[in-house]
Amino acid sequence: MSLRIVLAVAGRVLTQVRRDHRTLVMLLLVPCLLMSLLWWMFTDLPGDLFDRFGPGLLALFPFIVMFLVTSVTTLRERSSGTLERLLSMPMGRLDFLLGYALAFGALAAVQSVLAVGVSVGLLGLDVNGPVWLLGVVAVADAVLGTALGLFVSAFAVTEFQAVQFMPLVVLPQLLLCGLFVDRELMPDVLEAISSVLPLSYAVDGMQELVGAADQAAVWADVGVVVGFAVAGLALGAATLRRRTP
Repeated sequence: MSLRIVLAVAGRVLTQVRRDHRTLVMLLLVPCLLMSLLWWMFTDLPGDLFDRFGPGLLALFPFIVMFLVTSVTTLRERSSGTLERLLSMPMGRLDFLLGYALAFGALAAVQSVLAVGVSVGLLGLDVNGPVWLLGVVAVADAVLGTALGLFVSAFAVTEFQAVQFMPLVVLPQLLLCGLFVDRELMPDVLEAISSVLPLSYAVDGMQELVGAADQAAVWADVGVVVGFAVAGLALGAATLRRRTP
């Protein structure tokens, strides 16, 4: 692995995104708009529904957006032949994936800071723990979405196929992460499955910050999410094909 090549790949990706204004707006503003829509839905209803569902969805939105954008962008590189030309140069597959992860991780950080700022500062999401730690969990979730998007792109041939991975990879995690039903109230089999899905720990970390706010528990959840992200990048590097079929 070469740090110089990783930074060069990251710089190239950031330049492409900066020139693609629609993608840039979607990356940075969609989670903020979705959180605002959620607040608007619950604002006239009794109970603190926004405080109940907001933290979990604050973990989900950056994850889903980064998963979609990363998987489609990587497939675009493959279908245009750019990926094959890049990998024919003295550049390893891990260099390519780390460069992508670094670039989209930087975008994820900005995206998450904006989403947390809007949710807490403008929409009044009640947080018992430090707000900056809420941002750390959101960034880890977005990086996880980036890593899984890079991983599944190795198994798709077209951008349409990459999008089809969303019901397979994302939706089961969405249903079992504890957002709709507490994980301990699920049937034993579903609770066991939920315990090996990374999004469960992302939602646990967010909910901990608006509940007991035990920072040690939050950092433990962040560690699990980061571990899954690193594993996703490693598997992506192992399965990424040098030649387009």
